[in-house]
Amino acid sequence: MTALALDVGGTKMAAALVGADGRPLDTRTVPTTESGVWDACAALLRKVAGGTEVRGVGIASAGPVDLASGTVAPVNIGEWRDGFPIVDAVGALFPSATVRLALDGAAAALAEHRRGAGR
Repeated sequence: MTALALDVGGTKMAAALVGADGRPLDTRTVPTTESGVWDACAALLRKVAGGTEVRGVGIASAGPVDLASGTVAPVNIGEWRDGFPIVDAVGALFPSATVRLALDGAAAALAEHRRGAGR
């Protein structure tokens, strides 16, 4: 199974293509722009996926994050401050993938627990 990881922040967006063993196959980072944020994010995800069939996408974002609606409203991303439906948008890019959203701090803690110093 191949998955994508996306980290959305106020200064940069990072994406990784992750293999079944959990190891990154490709990683890329782009600056978060003042406008055209979704277009830059979508281009980043497409580039990292590289035509691979993606089965899952995990998104970590600065808050506020509304897990129930799948929206993010980071205060440092002006275009998204009123809420952006990131789960639906990413799902439209990768229709066969399961898309999950988490607050970036919670995602970092889980990663440390499973793969980092918290093991």
